[in-house]
Amino acid sequence: MKFMVIVKASRDTEAGVTPSTELLAAMGKFNEEMVKAGVMQAGEGLHPTSKGARVKYAGGQSTVSRGPFSLTGDLVCGFWLIETKSLDEAIDWMKRAPFDGGSEIEIRQVFAAEDFGEALTPELRERGERLRAQVGRK
Repeated sequence: MKFMVIVKASRDTEAGVTPSTELLAAMGKFNEEMVKAGVMQAGEGLHPTSKGARVKYAGGQSTVSRGPFSLTGDLVCGFWLIETKSLDEAIDWMKRAPFDGGSEIEIRQVFAAEDFGEALTPELRERGERLRAQVGRK
């Protein structure tokens, strides 16, 4: 099972405060443990929303809003993409993450092709597999 682990933004991350050397070292060690265990597929930190934008779609139109955005519970400052046998295993890994001081993460399962049932036709499945293979070669 594949999961996206969403790291929630804070006042510090939105202010552009970068992690300390100690936290970077602890995070590097944690990431290395997940890689060695075959769990971690990707993981990155994100710049504050002041360097980002949102695109909203309605009625065939799109509108763009540039950051910064108000600090709410839905802002993201980083993520991991991990693969585990279950949600419980994903939780066990994330309980070991070197966070402190009110940090919060959210763990969400990523859809797999079989989750879409008959709506994912053989042609659409093959197209998706071809695109994933192309992305993997870059």
